[in-house]
Amino acid sequence: MKPTAYKLENCATGCQFEESGWILSDPNHNEPALIRAIYEKRQIEFNDDSWGIYKFADWMPVSRVLEGSCAPITYKSEALAAELGLENLYITFSGWWPQRGATMPTCSFKETEAYSVCARLPEGLNRTLVVASAGNTARAFAHVCSQNNIPVVIAIPQDNLDALWFREPLNPCVKIICTPTGTDYYDTIVLASKLNGNPRYIEEGGAKNIARRDGMGTTVLSAAQAIGRIPDSYFQAVGSGTGAIAAYEANLRLLKDGRFGNHIMKLFPSQNIPFTPLYDAYKAGSRALLPSDEEQARKKALAITAKVLSNRRPPYSIAGGLFDVLNASNGEMLVATNDELSQACDMFEQLEGIDIHPAAGVAVASLIEAVEKKKIRKDETVMLNITGGGEKSYKNNHEWYSVEPNLIMDASTPAEEVIAAVDQL
Repeated sequence: MKPTAYKLENCATGCQFEESGWILSDPNHNEPALIRAIYEKRQIEFNDDSWGIYKFADWMPVSRVLEGSCAPITYKSEALAAELGLENLYITFSGWWPQRGATMPTCSFKETEAYSVCARLPEGLNRTLVVASAGNTARAFAHVCSQNNIPVVIAIPQDNLDALWFREPLNPCVKIICTPTGTDYYDTIVLASKLNGNPRYIEEGGAKNIARRDGMGTTVLSAAQAIGRIPDSYFQAVGSGTGAIAAYEANLRLLKDGRFGNHIMKLFPSQNIPFTPLYDAYKAGSRALLPSDEEQARKKALAITAKVLSNRRPPYSIAGGLFDVLNASNGEMLVATNDELSQACDMFEQLEGIDIHPAAGVAVASLIEAVEKKKIRKDETVMLNITGGGEKSYKNNHEWYSVEPNLIMDASTPAEEVIAAVDQL
């Protein structure tokens, strides 16, 4: 395929500039701000399903097609919709559900990010990608990099290692480093950052990477293609809020396309109690995250069932971040307890016929709350983003492998020691 044509735009200033490599921020602007891809193709042409995630390549910043991807699937719910009394509930599912055409072997929508980010990497790049993760992102990047022989170092908390399971042993190009037991996602971000700046490594960038956000945004493109219009409301569980930012940006592109409606869908991102920094800040009307004690925040992060939602350094305040897109969409933050998400997971499996991840259970629980509290109309078009599912089904029917870390190291270790240790792996 030909590389996708696009420019970059600073979300704070609106200034556009050319892509000149692995850019994560505006080099001409000192104030922190996300950058956004502005695609040359205003109206998207959907490729057929054989392209996998790259059926949406017109609006992905990619230069090549990697093997093995699958796009999210969207269908109109019957059972859950009837239970909630919703007339137009559409479920966008990312995971393993072959009966509906979903064949992501990591069972997570993080594959959409990994296949997009890795396809943005220049072919023949002689540097190692560095990714920090709470779990699902690590599994997705490890899978995609292993399949496509892309060198990567993945940092994950040791307590979350059970998230790393694979259908086959990993390619040696994938290295796993851990922060010790009792640490969380933020600690792995700190550890991974010790490698950044060294010429042998390249920072993946998280929310700052347009490829990550536009990969996630394919969930909304899937919904728009299936429904024929932009949804009225959007439900997703969030740790960093990047998925909600991506959804809003996909919405903007659909507006410019002109064939899917002229409205902004209302965003309903949700968090898992007791770890709710995004909810707390937005409910307080604060652009800045509220002050918190580091040890208390770590304890709360470790107390939630949906471990992947435990980001203590989210892109909330930054220009173009979650605070801005919530305001722009007249959105609202919601929350769910561990018990509520568990009940929601059981309800979804019973009614829709597939198991879902705890984070997706948070989204379902929040949708239930929104219906009960009349935050949405019964007749509006609702998109429920199920960000992971089918894991139980997959594991029951396939052989799978766990992994041991290549290195365990405290996040406070000096950068030169981290680099030296990782170089030896």
